[in-house]
Amino acid sequence: MSDKNESLEENTVEDTVETEESNDKAKWYVVHTYTGYENRVCDKIRSMIENEQNPDIVDVTVPTEEYVEIKNDQKKVKTRKLFPGYVMVKMNITNKSWYIIRNTQGVTGFVGPDRKPVPLTPQEVRKFGVKEEKVVLDIDVNVGDDVNIIAGPFKDFVGRVTEIDKEKQTIKAFVDIFGRDTSIDLEYSDIETI
Repeated sequence: MSDKNESLEENTVEDTVETEESNDKAKWYVVHTYTGYENRVCDKIRSMIENEQNPDIVDVTVPTEEYVEIKNDQKKVKTRKLFPGYVMVKMNITNKSWYIIRNTQGVTGFVGPDRKPVPLTPQEVRKFGVKEEKVVLDIDVNVGDDVNIIAGPFKDFVGRVTEIDKEKQTIKAFVDIFGRDTSIDLEYSDIETI
């Protein structure tokens, strides 16, 4: 009897390891929904993820953007869907996970040839505004320090740091352009210390 319990425990540990590995291999897919059902579909899939109905379904999002609306001389920041009628799902495609997503109320199918799911490239995922967990960079720069710019339109320029935003991992710096100090925003990955 104890042998069965031990093998059962080993299987559970192996399943957990497989789930963690499968999360690393999961890719983003686009799912077509009825227009206006994006948030309902997202909530339904999110509740499935929270209830652990299928470990192959990892994450879900509705790509949105913020914009400023001016009405009666009042500025209001509002949010709108980037792609009405579409939801993005991070998952491993298996028969079961495909069936669960495909049969979620409000879903009409996956985006791809013959409605077969095609994973998005990492560039597309970033372009659509999906925020993956970022690697936190830490650089040894202080206000007033000079930095080399190693990427972007100001590559090979030297900038003087005026502001540091550790949360966004960006800096503001002055760059000498045609004899005038010009303020520019740079990401940590765009600079190196001198």
